[in-house]
Amino acid sequence: MSGYVVDTSVVIKWFLPEIHSEAALRVTRLQERLHVPAFMNMELGNVIAKKIRRKELTRADGSTILKELRHLPLQRHPDDRLFPAAYEFALDTQQSLYDCFYLALAEAVDGRLITADRKFYKALAGSVLHDRLLWVEDLGSET
Repeated sequence: MSGYVVDTSVVIKWFLPEIHSEAALRVTRLQERLHVPAFMNMELGNVIAKKIRRKELTRADGSTILKELRHLPLQRHPDDRLFPAAYEFALDTQQSLYDCFYLALAEAVDGRLITADRKFYKALAGSVLHDRLLWVEDLGSET
């Protein structure tokens, strides 16, 4: 396998101190290319907007995160190319189409999806797609 895909549950932890933030920050020190679907910016913006509405984050902090996001060395992949596989994965696994985009990208780059989304990770336990997943805290044992 080559390369890693990171989902929004990992990326947000690069900016905000949350559970698993230390492990998420280790991802940024990998000597591997990090891949994301193009819509990740929109998904991260949605997470930030929710945190602002809940008064967990200021509007200025949210703007700063979004500006910094543009400078991260992430390889963005067009969503339309990933849609067919993501759609099939969503139907097969009964998981959200959004989460399955990351999984489809992991398959497309022959890599692994690093996630901090415990519900998604556990939902795929025992499936053939679980081999494409890597729990963020398990990263040290994989590299």
